[in-house]
Amino acid sequence: MIAANAPTGELAARLTQKAQALATARAVMMSRRLDARRWRKASLLWPLFGEE
Repeated sequence: MIAANAPTGELAARLTQKAQALATARAVMMSRRLDARRWRKASLLWPLFGEE
């Protein structure tokens, strides 16, 4: 029978920190993507690319 003893507390803590960092980055990306200012700016520029 094979038995292993490894300290998993440190690994779990690092994985939790990485998961929190990814969640924060995702929240920032989503908040920037849903920003209405971007679409208002685009609507101001839209006539420049319309009919000539």
